[in-house]
Amino acid sequence: MLDATTRSGGTATATASPRAAATELTAPPAAAVAPLGFTARCTRLLLSPWARLFLLVVLLTAAASCVLAFEPQRLLAHGRPPQLGGAAAAVVFAVAYGLCTVAFVPRPLLNLAAGTVFGSQLGTGAALAGTVLGAGIAFGLGRVLGQDALRPLLRGRWLRAADGQLSRHGFRSMMAARLFPGVPFSAANYCAAVSRMRWAPFLLATALGSVPNTAAYVVAGARAARPTSPAFLIALGFIAVPAVAGAVVAWRKRHHLRRV
Repeated sequence: MLDATTRSGGTATATASPRAAATELTAPPAAAVAPLGFTARCTRLLLSPWARLFLLVVLLTAAASCVLAFEPQRLLAHGRPPQLGGAAAAVVFAVAYGLCTVAFVPRPLLNLAAGTVFGSQLGTGAALAGTVLGAGIAFGLGRVLGQDALRPLLRGRWLRAADGQLSRHGFRSMMAARLFPGVPFSAANYCAAVSRMRWAPFLLATALGSVPNTAAYVVAGARAARPTSPAFLIALGFIAVPAVAGAVVAWRKRHHLRRV
């Protein structure tokens, strides 16, 4: 009885095997993936890291061209438009200030213009607001459009050291970059964007660290007509002292960077 059952089961299995094999041959493969269409391929190409980096370069080039055509330094000679006054003019100036910093316009020029046009107090507020706005715009553009393409290129010793410092000690590093005028404003923005620094430490350090240098330039612009006044001389001191201190710190830290 056991042998008959075994033979019966074997026969059933042998009979079912060709049928199952035929079913497997005729069924479509489960892992088959439909090829991407033209629209999907174009979308993937446009969203690739290098395409986004190219878009960033195009945007910054266009912004710099617009600034060169507009010539914001005319504010130093002609002042603000007569139809704007008070707080409204300061808000417009802060927005224009932020956009100009994204387009690599030197901040000392804009700070002097803020002091010349608005005076010490309102000019300092407008310049600081424009500083934080411009830094935030540059950080966002660099983070969204440039980070994925540029991070794989951080292979040099100094580049890795700078990236590690910004990523691990974001607030402290950005405070130092803002306090010492030797670090270009735009370069600090885009380097921070490529690193792992978070938004909150970046913006907070920018707002706090930019106060002394910004206020010094604004006061110098407001008192430029009286270059021998105590306020103007003190402002020059606040401009010169951080520059010297930054150079000394950079000189003392050069050996640490070489050992990284």
